[in-house]
Amino acid sequence: MSVNLEIPFVSFETMHAEIKSEVMKKMEEVYDKNQFILGNEVAGFEREFAQFCGAAYCIGCGNGMDALYLILRGYGIGAGDEVLVPANTFIATVLAVMKAGAEPVLVDVSDQDFNIDTELIEEKITARTKAIIAVHLYGQTAEMKKICRIAEKYGLRVIEDAAQAHGALYEGRTAGSLGDAAGFSFYPGKNLGALGDGGAVLTNDAELAEKVRQIANYGSEYKYHHIYQGVNSRLDEIQAAVLRIKLRHLEKWNDERRRIAKKYRAGIQNERILLPRESEGRKHVYHIFAIRCENSVELIKYLNQYKIGTNRHYPIPIFKQTAYAGMKDYLGEFPIAEKLSETEVSIPMYYGMSDSEIDYVTERLNAWK
Repeated sequence: MSVNLEIPFVSFETMHAEIKSEVMKKMEEVYDKNQFILGNEVAGFEREFAQFCGAAYCIGCGNGMDALYLILRGYGIGAGDEVLVPANTFIATVLAVMKAGAEPVLVDVSDQDFNIDTELIEEKITARTKAIIAVHLYGQTAEMKKICRIAEKYGLRVIEDAAQAHGALYEGRTAGSLGDAAGFSFYPGKNLGALGDGGAVLTNDAELAEKVRQIANYGSEYKYHHIYQGVNSRLDEIQAAVLRIKLRHLEKWNDERRRIAKKYRAGIQNERILLPRESEGRKHVYHIFAIRCENSVELIKYLNQYKIGTNRHYPIPIFKQTAYAGMKDYLGEFPIAEKLSETEVSIPMYYGMSDSEIDYVTERLNAWK
């Protein structure tokens, strides 16, 4: 292929063009109803997303970080408690734990799927440990059977951070129904993204669901009756309306991501580049297509020269961030997480990529010396 293309890291153009008329009609409908908070669209989305994930309850909230925070608050996890968190994740996972007043305890990740290494969990458990947050990184679920087995042994809660895993499967079950509760993000770039911020808590625990709903709405059981010191974290009607429309297309969009990943996997043949692996019994939804190479900075420069967009997930590990410099001296404790931060490169992956664009990215990667 000799033609030069310009390929962004992500694009919503094709996705949004397909549903534009339906979205515009629905937004006008919400506008005319003049109910913008906790109305029928939120209730409808909560019902439909819970059913999609195989959970009994869904509570919409402001964003994915809030979803994790609300779960921790709902379970009474806070000051003096510890929560195990993978060392390679977006900062929001740790922020949620600290916002709840608990202490995040980092665990290194597996070089097979980049998720929390189940072989290292037990050595981090203490008398103060109350929960494990299993992040389904890049769109592939963590090893939930082992995580749940460990949690049961020690009496811990299992919380899914499913912000990147809408529709991902683990042994036939959908992310969001694999632990005690799950937090989702609907940030616009997610596989199921709103037109702004949004999030949700999913659970089969009726008591937790009720408590989360109240804490998220100023701690209120009903108007002006506040039983918890709550927060304001609610999914609004317009975002819920858009998400209801998008949810009907999610399986198709995820299937297309998997097709693109399959094409990348078959086409990219450069011994300097390591491709992501899909673990047995799991259905990856490829929120991110994360490749690895030793000279990641040079590869990014090279791809940018050919107008191919890239990203890094995540170039600075949590334990090296300035904001958490006092958390603990973790130097050398997480070799896999550190290696990932140095070698990971995310290449274009989005619904609407043409075969010629996929081939162009592949050709450039294969030509890189």
